[in-house]
Amino acid sequence: MRKVTISNRSVYHKYAEVTIEVPNDIEEKDVDWWVMDNEDKWLDLLGKELSYAEAEEGAGLDEDNGMCEYDAESETRYDLKDKDDKNLIGGHL
Repeated sequence: MRKVTISNRSVYHKYAEVTIEVPNDIEEKDVDWWVMDNEDKWLDLLGKELSYAEAEEGAGLDEDNGMCEYDAESETRYDLKDKDDKNLIGGHL
């Protein structure tokens, strides 16, 4: 009798987002630094939202939401929006 090994690798991801307020006196070019310097306003909240998120099959790469770092195990980004919810500036943190 011979043995055969059956194996599978499945990739799953979770996606969550939170919205925080940034002071009006922060220039657009400085929003990323402000967000990083103020992790206390969003990091735990984002972790909580991730814990509630459903795991979905696949790597979660999606150009529509900016998640595009193929080799990364995790990625975090910010997107500054105008009053009409249109992206003004954004990028990875």
